[in-house]
Amino acid sequence: MLNSQELYQQVSHLPPLEKLRLAELLLADLDTPNPEIDAIWREEAEKRWQAYKAGEQKTLSYEAVMQKYR
Repeated sequence: MLNSQELYQQVSHLPPLEKLRLAELLLADLDTPNPEIDAIWREEAEKRWQAYKAGEQKTLSYEAVMQKYR
């Protein structure tokens, strides 16, 4: 099996479009869903939504958030 440096040396000679296709394939491979992480985020979102509905969650307006970054 090739290490990343050896693999790079082989693909560095590809035309730009082929490099782009390879990059897209690699990125898509990294973007596979993780059910465990998805479940954790789903639980967190539900907690935040319930806290918001109960008035326990402090909120800021869109304008206040955007003003902070201007």
